[in-house]
Amino acid sequence: MGGYYVQLALGSFRRNPVLTALMVLAIAIGVAMSMTAYTILAVMARDPIPWKSGQLFAVQVDNGGPRSRKPGDDEPPTQLSWRDISGLLALHGPIRQVAMHQVSLTLTPADHAAKPFSVAARATTPAFFAMFDVPMLSGRGWSDEEENRGAATVVITRKLAERLFGSDAVVGKHIDLGGDPYTIIGVTGDWDPRPRFYDVINGQDFEEGEDVYLPLSVAHAKEMTTSEYEFCDAGPRGETFAELTRSECVWLQYWVELPTAVSVAAYRSQLTNYASEQQRTGRFNWPPNVRLRNVTQWLEARKVVPDDAKLSTLVAFGFFLVCLVSALGLMLAKSLERGGEFSLRRALGASARSIFAQALTESAMLGVVGGIGGLALTALALWAMRALFPEGMERIARMDTTLVATSIAVAVGATLVFGIYPAWRAMRVMPALQLKNG
Repeated sequence: MGGYYVQLALGSFRRNPVLTALMVLAIAIGVAMSMTAYTILAVMARDPIPWKSGQLFAVQVDNGGPRSRKPGDDEPPTQLSWRDISGLLALHGPIRQVAMHQVSLTLTPADHAAKPFSVAARATTPAFFAMFDVPMLSGRGWSDEEENRGAATVVITRKLAERLFGSDAVVGKHIDLGGDPYTIIGVTGDWDPRPRFYDVINGQDFEEGEDVYLPLSVAHAKEMTTSEYEFCDAGPRGETFAELTRSECVWLQYWVELPTAVSVAAYRSQLTNYASEQQRTGRFNWPPNVRLRNVTQWLEARKVVPDDAKLSTLVAFGFFLVCLVSALGLMLAKSLERGGEFSLRRALGASARSIFAQALTESAMLGVVGGIGGLALTALALWAMRALFPEGMERIARMDTTLVATSIAVAVGATLVFGIYPAWRAMRVMPALQLKNG
């Protein structure tokens, strides 16, 4: 019977092309508006490392006290000072701990015909790759021993390797960064968490990651400052790099891996004890104020998903509801217009259930066509957003297969729900009265 209902629906669409087009257009516009907003929200709100997000924790320590914050605000800085990084790394509490900051370096290609260019690099400790599950295409990361002695080694991305050497088989080769030679010991595969949860400082939540990774000890020895923000609300920075490392300026990110609830509780206690010790020595003149947040909690606290995006999505779905109500009105008008057809079918033996199924089939087909049209309009809207706002939307305004399936499902499901009433009206047509009236 399904095929028969489809044939009846197609015949109905051909007899009323204008009314059908208006219904499809109303659904398509509603789908496009809602799914464009939802796509942006979904990309922003997705868990960037779902298999491990409950085990990775961002660490915060209040090294500035009330004087460094607004009245009533007890949130510690989002980054740590070099003094606190050094102290926490010495605790050896979690199974993995990573301290890091971003730097900008000038890379001079071996080909003298090529011009030097700037690359974003991440100075970090050895556990970075294992903690964040960075895929290694070839080679390896550096060891604790290499970190401690300041080995001039780097790990680079496949994209940079192919740009420099035309191949990703580059382990053992050398690159010039800032005038110094570094040995390539590893090449990373595709790794592009969105949002870039491990470093959401300076509005870089959805920017592309770094192309070079080097030991934090090397960056420290060469006095590489961060290419992001240094926040010095807790005290003066000083003029030299040595003064910066002794200051209360915060400019490094610090993450730990804690696989169990017991280890989380133990490290939180350890972190509180560390702050208490700083208070006891006179460095802190306020009670311990620390935070330990997993990936999801961290992104929520940092408001990676702005309230505007949530509000826009609500408004867009409200507009979709208006479009569906408009489509419902058109369905009712069409149902009333076809009263004679339904009466004739009832008189020829069709049951009320068959009429209901026929009307719902038409609604589902309208939903499918409207959903496909909505997808096309959504793709167009996302393309326009990427074209108009390349820096802010290039990596956000993109659909994946899940969102495509969601769009179709939403269109069909919503149209079916709103098609129930017209279908119910159609099945309640009185055959005798309709046939009598012609």
